[in-house]
Amino acid sequence: MEYFNAFWVGGLICALCQLLLDRTKMMPGRIMVTLVCTGAVLSFLGLYDPFASYAGAGASVPLLGFGHLLFQGVKDAVKENGFLGLFQGGFQAGAVGTSAALIFAYLASRIFQPKMKK
Repeated sequence: MEYFNAFWVGGLICALCQLLLDRTKMMPGRIMVTLVCTGAVLSFLGLYDPFASYAGAGASVPLLGFGHLLFQGVKDAVKENGFLGLFQGGFQAGAVGTSAALIFAYLASRIFQPKMKK
């Protein structure tokens, strides 16, 4: 049942994003930012953890999970370091995932050698 919940929740999130792309003039970057901000707001309201426990990877893999991660990092850093935690918490929480994405993207570009379209 966990796989089923992850599949339909993740699919619903993707379908909603596709509807935003098709039916509005929103660009992909704005939709991505909207997802990250939605994850942070859900985390702030205390709704993300129950949502993620129900949906599993369907909630944590899309950008909602990244917004949650950033918010939790900032919240923890503010508890430890006060005001400066606002500036360092998100970087510390997201550093590993961001670094991995950059490294694997670089390796993929070296392996597949993409070309610019003319």
